[in-house]
Amino acid sequence: MNVLIVEDETYTAELLKEIIEKDSNFLVTAMTRSIMDTIHFLSKHQNNIDLIFLDIQLEDGYCFEIFKHINIMVPVCFCTAYDEYTLQAIKSNGIEYILKPFQEEEIIAALNKFKNFVGHIQNKGISSLIMPVTQQTYQESFLTQVREKSIIIYTKDVAAFFIENAIVYMFTFDNEKYPLFKNMEYVESVCNPQLFFRINRQIMINRNAVVSMQPYFNRKVVLQLKIQIPEKPIISRLKVSAFKKWLEK
Repeated sequence: MNVLIVEDETYTAELLKEIIEKDSNFLVTAMTRSIMDTIHFLSKHQNNIDLIFLDIQLEDGYCFEIFKHINIMVPVCFCTAYDEYTLQAIKSNGIEYILKPFQEEEIIAALNKFKNFVGHIQNKGISSLIMPVTQQTYQESFLTQVREKSIIIYTKDVAAFFIENAIVYMFTFDNEKYPLFKNMEYVESVCNPQLFFRINRQIMINRNAVVSMQPYFNRKVVLQLKIQIPEKPIISRLKVSAFKKWLEK
């Protein structure tokens, strides 16, 4: 089983790796040090991770910020020198809460607890995982990086998401441009579809950014927006009808 260690102290991370890999069932496949690095890694590789060991206080803030920006589906063992975050840890996929300086026996116990958890789920079968339908919630903010500074951009302030040179950028209503370390499919899945519409493969726009629209070549439609983006916001022909219905809702 693959493990991610999120720890900003190199010695602690290496010690934790050594203890974990004494159990041949586990392999530490990655280690990250910061909120931004962890978000970036999980946005691409979460499907390949089975368990996370997560330090609460990282070099760029508290780890709970990660959960605001990516939907983590993996069980988490929290490691920290502080004991006041237990409730928050439980609400954030926590299956264990280990206080530093930790003992080897505590890490082994956490691994055994995880193995028992996985075995129980496998024995009960997939039907045990079916949960009642709950109301969909959407991401309220995204984290971006400008030089050495991490900046929070609220989703409602994003006028458009745009792919440029294989990178997704956020264009805000005040005409600022920020890189987003996620793919467009993820962004589309976490944004409220009543507020955002993906007009083509490159562009997803905020309803409040649309000023007007007019016919374009080959039965397509081009939009006038409140902001400037690198290319014309053209709605592909097959999406024009759905877009008009969306605007009228």
